[in-house]
Amino acid sequence: MTRTEKLLAEIIALPSVNPAFLPPRHPQAGEQRIADFLAATAARAGLEVEFQKVFAGGHQQSPSRSNVIARLLPRGKIKQTILLAPHLDTVGAEGTKFIPQRKNGRLYGRGACDTKGSVAAMLSAVMELAGCKNRPEQTQIVFVGLIDEEHAQAGSRALVASGFKADLAIVGEPTRLQVVTAHKGSLWLQLATRGRAAHGATPHLGKNAIHEMARIVDFLETDYAKQLKRRKHPLLGSGTVNTGKISGGTQPNIVPDACVIEIDRRTLPGETEKSVIREIAARLRAKKLSAEIASAKLAPALPLETDGRLPLVQHFLRSVKQQRPVGVDYFCDAAVLAAGRIPSVVFGPGDIAQAHTADEWISLAELERGKDLLVRFFQSLP
Repeated sequence: MTRTEKLLAEIIALPSVNPAFLPPRHPQAGEQRIADFLAATAARAGLEVEFQKVFAGGHQQSPSRSNVIARLLPRGKIKQTILLAPHLDTVGAEGTKFIPQRKNGRLYGRGACDTKGSVAAMLSAVMELAGCKNRPEQTQIVFVGLIDEEHAQAGSRALVASGFKADLAIVGEPTRLQVVTAHKGSLWLQLATRGRAAHGATPHLGKNAIHEMARIVDFLETDYAKQLKRRKHPLLGSGTVNTGKISGGTQPNIVPDACVIEIDRRTLPGETEKSVIREIAARLRAKKLSAEIASAKLAPALPLETDGRLPLVQHFLRSVKQQRPVGVDYFCDAAVLAAGRIPSVVFGPGDIAQAHTADEWISLAELERGKDLLVRFFQSLP
């Protein structure tokens, strides 16, 4: 068993489910167990370690939650900084999913690819470099295990708010070891229709809010979806819309006076929450439809578009022997860091198709190769 595999197995066995997905005081909630373990592991390898408190907590219902930061300082003066930024939290799972299982060259368990595989590959690479003679003379490498990516990205937002700066961030996500420079954003919008209640025996005396909403849902899923397909990004394709939740009415014999839907609108670079809301409102008006539109997320998840011609991005691409960057559909912390003026790419072992699944797994060969590619990149830096 390699050090990288051993580290991954150890952290899979430390549940770090985002508290947003669990009831209060749940024993699997929070990232502090894994943060403490990684801090101790990094310190033993000679890295400088600190915690960045994001949520103070201090009691069982709201545990303390911190980013963990481990630095490998260069031999000389710091002239550039590379940030490695995987996230520590996972979605929920049955208790047995936190027992790592090795089978047919794969390691199974919650978080194996999303993103404890990136955590293990990235931290192992930095620790290996710490013990090498061939290490950068002027480049600082900072590993930051971020909290809360699966919910509201509080970890990456806190890191940016602290004023942290880097010349390049490599955000750990399962990209099958492809360098990603663009990803879609994710807006959750709530649309509400208002009607007039009446007795079900005399529906003509009321105004059915569900009927109005049904017309809106049909428009969003047909005409609007087709309109989105006409606008394409070279790496991301087109934006999308999905109606994922609907509620309205109280009982069959009452004409409903209100109906609410929530939609997921995947955005392209250049689109903002305000511009999307304006667009949907205008398209509804053109169809003689009306709804109140508001955000249904704590913070909008922005799209990412990093210039693939940046020198460090080009250097990284050459190091991993990739001709050109790619794009992905999902959102991650990279956009938050990029909004904080840290040029960001996404990279890591594993396949997003395995993320959040009941039998989440990662290829151990790919895990080790990811670690080796990072070491090679670091050793090529000044």
